Amino acid sequence: MPRMTISKQIRRIAIIGAGPSGLCAVKYLLSEKYFTKIDVFEKRGSVGGVWNYTPPALKQSTSAPVPQLDPNGPSDEPIWHPTGDTNGLQEPVFISPIYSTLDTNIPKELMAYGDKPFPPDAQVLPKYSTVKKYLDEYAEEVKDYIHLHTQVVNVKSGGSEADPWVVTTKNLRTGVDKTDTYDAVVVATGHYDVPYTPDIPGIKLWDEAYPGVISHSKFYDSPEPFREKKVIVVGSSASGVDIGNQINKLSKGKVLASQRTESFLFPSNAADKDYVSEIVEFLPPTEYKRAVRFADGKIEDEIDAIVFCTGYLYSFPFLSSLNPPIITDGRRVLNNYQHLFYIQNPTLVFPVLPQRVIPFPLSENQAAVFARVWSGRLTLPDTADMKAWEDTTATQKGNGTAFHLLHFPLDADYMNLLYEWATKAKPRHGLIDHGNGKQGNYWGEKEKWMRQLFPVIRNTFVEKGGERHKFKTIEQLGYDFEESRKEKVQTLVD
Repeated sequence: MPRMTISKQIRRIAIIGAGPSGLCAVKYLLSEKYFTKIDVFEKRGSVGGVWNYTPPALKQSTSAPVPQLDPNGPSDEPIWHPTGDTNGLQEPVFISPIYSTLDTNIPKELMAYGDKPFPPDAQVLPKYSTVKKYLDEYAEEVKDYIHLHTQVVNVKSGGSEADPWVVTTKNLRTGVDKTDTYDAVVVATGHYDVPYTPDIPGIKLWDEAYPGVISHSKFYDSPEPFREKKVIVVGSSASGVDIGNQINKLSKGKVLASQRTESFLFPSNAADKDYVSEIVEFLPPTEYKRAVRFADGKIEDEIDAIVFCTGYLYSFPFLSSLNPPIITDGRRVLNNYQHLFYIQNPTLVFPVLPQRVIPFPLSENQAAVFARVWSGRLTLPDTADMKAWEDTTATQKGNGTAFHLLHFPLDADYMNLLYEWATKAKPRHGLIDHGNGKQGNYWGEKEKWMRQLFPVIRNTFVEKGGERHKFKTIEQLGYDFEESRKEKVQTLVD
């Protein structure tokens, strides 16, 4: 297979975002001891990306269009919020989907970066505040590279790999724009900015007639506003299951859980909520009272609230001049190799595009690869072969959201593919691990066992109710890898 070497020497790198993937990108790039300039631009006032909690009053002050199908709108505008000090200063805040009652759905042993475990006294599925503190600590040694309150407003290139990337940023405190050039760019902004709300027949007219009834999980904070209301929660993702469970404790009657497909986290034959098919029509307000029709023909009226837990659109408004484009309808990222490299110019990367993955260790493995490629220790396939990978993947998985969907064991396979890829790099004198450099994460039998079981582990954790904070390990919840392996061996013997 022909190989492609980056045609220019890469020394200056811009990283957009100081969330989980941006932070570990800095560490892996630094570990190459090759790059002369690394700037991390973070629009928020603190590291951690979406793990920065947004107060409910700010969430209530904004909303998304209904329906929401356009990923190509302008960059988010900050909401100015008092800092609380005596000088009356304000700081720019951006809405995060993190809510006050959120526990992660991933066991901390699996969720952690490879070189930093979660605290032993943290509950087995950590609270969002524990994750934020964990990221603050992880960022401590690279904080001097991070420019807070700095929003990237435009990134463009002359079109060839040899051309520099021209990055324009805005200091949100001063309003001053600044332009600088870089040899490579890491787009570590994640994909939780632009909520996706489908265009179901009648939804726009319905929303105009009943403003505020339809919302998106991005703006959810707690179940309290849904007390004694008739509620539909749309979506079978992790947020749909969790938010539905929380509202169900306070709602008027059982929550109507509208699902197109069964949740990978929870069986739809459970009796906890009323599971219904997808909404196919919002019925005319002139003929019905806040009514919808489901795919099976059933009609429900006098609905007080509908929460769409339908995910997000991929959106990178600062890359609107990129040609060929990476975004059309926002359902996946185009012209992309291995869910990471921009094919036409692989000095641009997009970590953690895949969904249904364990993001922290995945971002490490991806950073190990692109850091080695950019320092000249690894090569890429040529452009034709990278495009062939994209075309084949689109044929196999579809050209929409499913393209980046990596259900187990696909995510485990991808993790180990990246790990093995990074190990093929040429050693360089002065790097750690005998010149091989900073290593990522290899998923062996135990990691795959945890990954396969984590929905079950999560359900057991949730069933503990108010006592769940007492459980610090999966073993305390009754899941022991060594015991499981012994039982498996015994079964084979028998």
